[in-house]
Amino acid sequence: VDYHLYKTPGIAICAYVVPVILLILVLLVGTSEGGAQRWLVIGSFNFQPSELMKIGIVIFFAYHIEKNYDRMNRFKTGVLPYLLALAVVAALLMMEPHLSGTILICTVALSMIIVGGIRPMHFLELAVTGVAAIIGIVLYLSISKGYGYFQTRIQSWLDPFADSQSLIAIGSGGLFGLGLGESRQKYLYLPETKNDFVFSIVCEELGFVGALTVVLLFVLLLVRGFYIASHAHDKFGMLLTVGFTVHIGLQAFIN
Repeated sequence: VDYHLYKTPGIAICAYVVPVILLILVLLVGTSEGGAQRWLVIGSFNFQPSELMKIGIVIFFAYHIEKNYDRMNRFKTGVLPYLLALAVVAALLMMEPHLSGTILICTVALSMIIVGGIRPMHFLELAVTGVAAIIGIVLYLSISKGYGYFQTRIQSWLDPFADSQSLIAIGSGGLFGLGLGESRQKYLYLPETKNDFVFSIVCEELGFVGALTVVLLFVLLLVRGFYIASHAHDKFGMLLTVGFTVHIGLQAFIN
């Protein structure tokens, strides 16, 4: 699909507004699972609007940053509008709550703002804004019912060795693994084997060699993505590529 098809005001606005509306609907009529309310159910189909926002924010920012590229060197026009748009999304995601989605979308969006042509001084302003946002989040969590959820998520990420079941899956793979599809830990031993712990299953089935290959393929994908971005024919294409490359790389790194 020619990416220029997305370079229209209507698509750019819809890419942001539609997921925002769906994120609001999640808070009103969404379904809960594991202490988080993230899903919309339509018949037998369910999905997370935050996944649409991961795509929509890239298209929305790419379109408007290119359109306002000559004004990106001013904080009022090159940083502030994007931070406000991002703050709306972050607030809705934190209310679900969805910590990893908030980190991912904010990092992708800030990366696009940085490569979009802001002045070096704006790095400091972004840092101050980020610190203020973190303080606000901490204050919010200290009085909200979601504090326990966020605390658990952060602790589990900082101390992955607290639960040894994933290590058992990784270690049992050995050098070459048990074989594709032959994992034993995915049968009721290890939770979330198709998302949070998918890499543990990869290690078990493909072993150290297969797991290292997967990591190297992600690295190659990132290198190739930034190479494509640096050779894009227009700023819209460059920003799209940077956004999606950071998205894929950061999500892989977090997992």
